[in-house]
Amino acid sequence: MGSRLDIELVYKGKDKEVLANIPSISLSEVKRFGSSLLDEWHNMLIFGDNLPVMKTLMSRSDIKGQVRLVYIDPPFSTNQEFRVGVSRTSTVSSSREDQTAYQDLLVGSEYLEFLRKRLILLKELLADDGSIYVHIDWKMGHYVKVLMDEIFGQEHFINDISRIKCNPKNFKRKGYGNIKDMILFYSKTDNFVWNGSYMSYTKQQLERLFPKVDKDGRRYTTTPLHAPGETKNGPTGQPWRGILPPKGRHWRYPPEVLEQLDKQGLIEWSKTGNPRKKIYADEYVKKKIYRQDIWEFKDPQYPSYPTEKNLKMLKVIVEASSNKEDLVLDCFAGSGTTLIAAEQLGRRWIGIDNSPKAIEVTLKRLLALKKVRPFILYNGSGEPLPKTLQEVL
Repeated sequence: MGSRLDIELVYKGKDKEVLANIPSISLSEVKRFGSSLLDEWHNMLIFGDNLPVMKTLMSRSDIKGQVRLVYIDPPFSTNQEFRVGVSRTSTVSSSREDQTAYQDLLVGSEYLEFLRKRLILLKELLADDGSIYVHIDWKMGHYVKVLMDEIFGQEHFINDISRIKCNPKNFKRKGYGNIKDMILFYSKTDNFVWNGSYMSYTKQQLERLFPKVDKDGRRYTTTPLHAPGETKNGPTGQPWRGILPPKGRHWRYPPEVLEQLDKQGLIEWSKTGNPRKKIYADEYVKKKIYRQDIWEFKDPQYPSYPTEKNLKMLKVIVEASSNKEDLVLDCFAGSGTTLIAAEQLGRRWIGIDNSPKAIEVTLKRLLALKKVRPFILYNGSGEPLPKTLQEVL
């Protein structure tokens, strides 16, 4: 994927010995959900600061170097406090329930160092064929990309995905409106899991690609019945119904196939007698098209948590970059959408967050699923669980 470039982001307070300076902590089991055997894998929901929690997870051989996919939606360095039921762009709650969801108060070099330390640990936890997706906004995204170039290597940068997050906001401002954020996609090595990602044609695309409509109301288009390359001796180079293919070309099919297509009504004849093959939209629509790097997955209109992301988007990421039973990690779990996607797609998962409200929302969403595999809630905070979380349990 190209030669490595030595890139480093320089700023005040950058720690040169990150792994050595992070303490490990104890993870105390709070509660098990679902019946299971003692020796089988249990998914993990962990309340606590993700930095020491991940350092502790590194001591487990079934986790360190075994995580196939990381997706994180970290704070965006907005210098704001976010409350329940409020979007990222607002800090005033209209809900009767007025509870802090999380604080996003680190800015500048402090924020970059906060994120860099966690990216270093995430790389240690990733499998050699693993990938990481970092969801960030347009203000900090370019700094974060340089950090990721430094940690993962610019040669392992795969995509900068633009995600359309909302409808246009038609208000006056000195500049262009912002309706997108970005997802940075990196691999750990050149050999990473990639299952491809496809999407179906939209109604607008089909109308553009198949502009004609037949007498039965079926939408179609036409394509030439000849192809490049002259074939003088074979049947596809001979006249059909007295018509020769254009100079330097040949018929795509032998005469008997052309006759059969015409009998089936699959050839359209122009006023000048030029035959073209009909391609119907309802047959073509069964095909998939490759997903590109601009996605339209808007945020939920009524989120259960301020940073809740589109579940369909997370399923796209999980399906593309992991396989069934692979381990998926989100150390900024928030509302738990990554964990829900992993659960529904048959992946194992670990979710970490230091917000009691995030753990509460994630628990409720997981337990609302018709079927959920056994998981354990751990307390990695070093303190008793907050009262609000105890009440949920």
